[in-house]
This record gives sequence, structure tokens and C-alpha cells, in this order.
Amino acid sequence: MTEQITKTRRAFLQGAGVLAAAAAAPAANAQTPCMAGGRDRALWITWYDLPQAARAEYLAWMHQQYLPELVKRAGYLAAGHYATVERMTTLRRENAVEHPSVAGVPRGREFLLLVVAEDANVFGAPSPREMHAALPEAGRKMLALRANERSNIMVETARVAGPEEKNYKGGALTAPCIQIGTFNCAEADEEEVMAWYAQSRMPATKTLPGAVRTRQLASVAGWAKHSILYEYTSLEARNKSYMSMEEGRPEMKAWADRVVAKLVHAPGSANLATRIWPSIA
Repeated sequence: MTEQITKTRRAFLQGAGVLAAAAAAPAANAQTPCMAGGRDRALWITWYDLPQAARAEYLAWMHQQYLPELVKRAGYLAAGHYATVERMTTLRRENAVEHPSVAGVPRGREFLLLVVAEDANVFGAPSPREMHAALPEAGRKMLALRANERSNIMVETARVAGPEEKNYKGGALTAPCIQIGTFNCAEADEEEVMAWYAQSRMPATKTLPGAVRTRQLASVAGWAKHSILYEYTSLEARNKSYMSMEEGRPEMKAWADRVVAKLVHAPGSANLATRIWPSIA
């Protein structure tokens, strides 16, 4: 009996070792394909500005060295680099609460970097700060060019697929056009905000032309506790379909007006941006 227990325990430990080794294996290549509903449940999001004179050198380094190496790390699935565009058309309300002057919350908004991983622990071992501190001096100098930088590490709490998800070939890579809102609200209002997204806003995006998917996010680290990420095939598709979401739906608009008045947005939120790396085919 003792011998059998020993064999069983040995087999268990050997199996656990195999699983641990598999979990520790590095990612095979950049931009790992991953279908919606898969493992792509954590995002490291960074907002920042750049001095005009240094942009060409910085972007060459970012797109040719930093990001291709980053997405090879174990647990990292994809990275999308975006340039923001002016929100010439928007559903922002007159009663929207803009970001107040909160000390320590930078106002960067020109560029957004969205890195996708299997889960939030991927971004904790090592943390972004630890990883950047270990870069060669040339890399640290490039990162030091960023101004007004802020970031959030978030996990997905809900997702709905849009009409274009079945045609989207990017997998875990965020879509060519994104709109991301990042905000806080009073604890007493959080249940209503959750209900609004679950019952109204997110279901509405299921049928919007050009919509790939919509994700609701909650923060692990960073100023904003909540986020909503809309993904579209193009800026033109977003401008057309997002703006028509509430047409003929007075109840939807009334609920949105009530909820939006309770949200305190981060600088520039909601940010509208188009992807500059990887290039859009």
C-alpha cells in the first residue's frame, strides 16, 4: 500500500512539473492568434505624448525593436500602438463630468499602447516598471522621451461580439480603430453603471456595422477603476455606427444621460484612436 501511494504521489508531482514547464514556456511568436472568448483577458494600457522632434526616432525604435520583442515574452499575446484622432463626432453629453485637476494624474493623450496578455499576473512577473528598468540604456532613453505618461493594467469583466468579429483576422490584437473610456464613479453608483453596460450599451453594440467587439474592463493598477473598450474595423465605421446608436431609442438616451453625469473621466477620455502598429492591411 505504501509503495502504491509513493508511486501515485511521484506521478502527480511529475505531471505538475510538466504543467509548470509548459506554463513557463516563452511565447512562440509575436501577435499570437487568439479568438474572442479565449485567453486574451488582460490589458496594459498606456497613454502618453511625444516631443515632435523625437517622434521619428522613437517610433522607429518602438515598432522595430521594443514591441516585436515585447510580444515574444511568455503570456504576452499581442500589442497595438495607436495615434489618437480628434473626436469630431461624439456622443459626449453636456452633463458629462470631465477629469478634475487631480494631483499626480498625467494628461497624456497623443499615443495609446494596448498590450494584451493571458491574465493580469503576466504583467506582474516582472512588472512594467521592473521590465523597463532592465532595458539597455538606449531603450531607457527612448522611454524617457514619453511625456505626461499614465497607465492602467486592467482585466476584462465582460465582452460582446460585434457583426465584424467573425471576419476579424487579428485574434488578440486590438482592432484598427478603438474608442476607450476610462473613468471613476462614486461607489454608490457602480451597480447602476454595471447595469447600464450590461442591459443597454453593450447589447446595442452587437449589431453596429463595423463593430468587432466591446469589452468592459476593471482596473488592477492605475487611476481609472473602470473602462469600456470599443473596437471597430475603421474610423469611418466608428463615426457612422457609434453616432447612430441611440437614434430612435429615447429610453436608451435617457439612461445614458443619467449615468454619464455620474462618471469622472480620465484626461482625454473617451480616447478615439487608429492603429499605427502593426500596420493595417
